Amino acid sequence: MTSFSPTNIFPAAINHLLAQEAWARAKLIPHAGKIAVLDGGVLAVRLKVTADGMLESATADNVATVTIRVALSDLPVIMQNRERAFSYVKIDGDADFANTISQLSQGLRWEAEDDLSKFVGDIAANRIAGGARSAVQAAKSLHQSVSENVAEYFLEENPMLIRPQAVAEFTADVTRLRDDVARLAKRIEKLKGLS
Repeated sequence: MTSFSPTNIFPAAINHLLAQEAWARAKLIPHAGKIAVLDGGVLAVRLKVTADGMLESATADNVATVTIRVALSDLPVIMQNRERAFSYVKIDGDADFANTISQLSQGLRWEAEDDLSKFVGDIAANRIAGGARSAVQAAKSLHQSVSENVAEYFLEENPMLIRPQAVAEFTADVTRLRDDVARLAKRIEKLKGLS
């Protein structure tokens, strides 16, 4: 029986996507036998490309062809903007293989609605997926609204924050006052010199 660990689940999840995308498998086939290590600091997943363009878990004694290191703290940012995901990682090893992985990370998409339809039917899957999209959008709207309300409270109601424009105006006023005081001091010195 296969154990359920991230090192086993991750290749199975990616293989599920690869099975649906011939173009993705075709990109991986030239890299058959190569090992990619995805190192998140706490957990490292080692994947080997098979001859048919799929993936399998690799053991620690297999030498990595490419190692992709990512800080776990960057994962939320990466998930929000997958197109820029590789700008947050450190890559060591085969650049061509890393480029292929980057292209796959941007191009492979999980069509949850298609998978769900196999269990509940097309109509129910469409409604569930639509409901999930609506819930995500509502959560984003709520987050933005709460953020705006909190910011307004701290700016207007209980001023703990200062708007950048107010800081700039205050700085300009202080500079103007300093210059005026310096000019006044020079005038006073001149008047003392005349008497």
